Order: sequence, then C-alpha cells, then structure tokens
Amino acid sequence: MKRPARIGVALAGGGPLGAIYELGALCALDEAITGLALADCDAYVGVSAGGFIAAALANGMSPREQCASFIENEGAAHDIFEPSLLMRPAWGEFARRLAALPAVAARALWVGALQRRSASATLEQLGHALPTGVFSGTGLEAQLRRQFTQPGRSNDFRQLRRKLVLVATDLDSGESAPFGLSGFDAVPISQAVQASSALPGLFPPVEIGGRFFVDGALKKTLHASVLLDDGLDLLICLNPLVPYDAAHAPRQRVLRGGEERIPRLVDGGLPVVLSQTFRTLIHSRLELGMKGYERSHPHTDILLFEPDHRDPEMFLANTFGYSQRRWLAEHAYRQTREQLRAQRPQIAAKLARHGLALDDEVLADHHRTLLRRPARRGLAALPSARAVRKLEQVLDDLEVALAARGA
Repeated sequence: MKRPARIGVALAGGGPLGAIYELGALCALDEAITGLALADCDAYVGVSAGGFIAAALANGMSPREQCASFIENEGAAHDIFEPSLLMRPAWGEFARRLAALPAVAARALWVGALQRRSASATLEQLGHALPTGVFSGTGLEAQLRRQFTQPGRSNDFRQLRRKLVLVATDLDSGESAPFGLSGFDAVPISQAVQASSALPGLFPPVEIGGRFFVDGALKKTLHASVLLDDGLDLLICLNPLVPYDAAHAPRQRVLRGGEERIPRLVDGGLPVVLSQTFRTLIHSRLELGMKGYERSHPHTDILLFEPDHRDPEMFLANTFGYSQRRWLAEHAYRQTREQLRAQRPQIAAKLARHGLALDDEVLADHHRTLLRRPARRGLAALPSARAVRKLEQVLDDLEVALAARGA
C-alpha cells in the first residue's frame, strides 16, 4: 500500500499586504485542490508575515478561519485581529533611548569638541540615541499568545502535531534562527512570530534568551530548505512580493479610484522606485533559491504561487497598509484561481503524483468569491470598468493561446 504523500507549506513575508495576499491565495488553493487540507499538512515554514499565517495553520486554523479573523474581524473574540495591534508606538524603546540620551550627548561632545574629530564621528555617537524601531510588536505577541493557548491549540512548538519552523535572524551574528527546530524549540510560538517579523526600522529587535532577533527575510526569502531536507513529496510555496513588469503590463488600465497605471515606474517618484528595488532584490534571491531547490531536492515537487508581475493593483498597494485588506484579499483569491486555470496541465500533473487533483467544477464557477460582501473600490468597480478588464483578460489569454499554438 502506497504511503500518503508528505506535503509542506512555505510562506514568505511581505508585511500586512503579504499576509493578506497569502490568505486570499491559500483560500483559493484549499477549495480548488481535492484531497488537500492546508491546515492539516505535514510541515510548515514561515518568514516574517508568512510566519503569522504558518503558525495558525500548524495550529489547525484553516485559511477560511484565518480570513474571518484577520480580514473580516469575525469569529471568537480571542481570534479577532485588530489592525491597531501593529501600529502601537514602541514606548519602551523610546524610553530606553531617552534615558540614555544624556550619556550619549556627553560622549558626542567629548568626540566633537574635545577630541576635535569630524562631524560624522559626532553624528555617529548621537545615532546611539535613536530608537531601533517605531512600532511595538508586543501587542502582536500577546494576541497570538491568547489565540494559540485556546483549547485544541498550542503555543509550544514541541506540542504541535505538525512540524512548524519560524525563521528569524540573529542580529549579532547575522545567522538564521530556525525557531521550532531542535535547540530553538523552547521559545513560545507567539514570540517566535514576533521575532521573525521584526523588520528593522519599524519594529525593535526582539530579545530572546539574551540575544536579539530581527526579520528572517534578511537571510533568505523563503527558507524552504528546512522542510525539503525532511524528504517532502510536495511543497507548496507562496511569495507575495514581486517586482512589477511595466514593459509587459496590460493595456492602459483603470485602477481603483479611476487612477491609471504608471507607464514608467520613475514617474511614481521615490516610493515607487524604492518599492521596485526592494521587490527585485528579494525576488532575485527567491529565483536563485528555487533553482537550487530543484537541483538539491529533485524528488520533491514544488509549486510556487505569487502575484502576476504585470498586475499594477498588487504593486501599487501599500506594502504595510491594512485598510484595503478586504479588496486585496478578494483580488488575491481571484488571481490565484486564474493561475490555477491558466497553468492547469502543469499543476494537475504534479498534484496527481501525490493523490491530489484540481476541482474543475470549483474552478469553472466564475461567481465564486472569497468574501460574502466583496469590497467595491471606486470607479474600478463600475460595470464599464469591469467590462474593460474582462476584455483585456480575454485579449491577453488569446495572445497566450496563439503564441502557444504557433510554438
């Protein structure tokens, strides 16, 4: 008798936007793949915002349950996630730096005035008084602790039925800290999520056992190898942040609120240029990593799901925004369903090797939505705008089909 396939899930980071995309995409996968229950896989690895989702999956919370608490703020009181948790000022960090200011100022005066060193050396001394983060992650940790200590769940890696790894970066050594693996499994899951998502500059480093940890994405985008080394049969990967391909984007397209897509990224100014730079850097690492995984683990099938590089909606969304969560989750859900339909032969072949299959009836239902009341966003929700987008989609699909037929 053939043993059941061993299936893992790897989730990359990307701030609140990344978590919203991953929830929408996971809901689409969960209902469209027959035989797959994403809250009952064999192993999970999460980085940054992906760690937040992975920890809940490993605790048996389905993508739909997480969507209800994180996107729609529904369900049990202990599961509802309030956006304000991520925006609480780091008062403790501010107080520590303020208390150190007199000593720091005295050293700066000594260096600048008495030792007559350069202005840059003086500013370097004053930099010691700057806070290491603006927002506190303690609210997030407390919320997750309440959530994971409910009956049937656990905040202890060692008590989970499924393998869970949450990757952070040791600030002092620069090495990865795979919380959940042997030697790193005594840390509470909620604290490991906080450490893995402590993006430098936004959140202060998290102290655990006398060491300080920051966002796990500093080392790698996905950290899938911690699961692949266990001999998985199938690994499902999600990466929410991709660079925008303006050169091959759809024809002039109306975005939310009637805004037209940016024909050249430089026209968007510094925020758009920095966003493209950051996304390109982390995605290039992901591409190298995926090629390495294929060589080092040839017997594991890997499925990667991420936003369309030509989609301006996901690119122009605020990476750390939360107010658009309903619309963005619905958008991610529908995009993932489109990807499943467009890549049906390749995806179905990999799934079939592990006793899984695409549900054609579910994928053919174009009226299916993620949310009961899908958000409508400005002019983009008007019938005329929807008709234009539908026409563009048909034309793009036709071009792909003709190209494939010609090949």
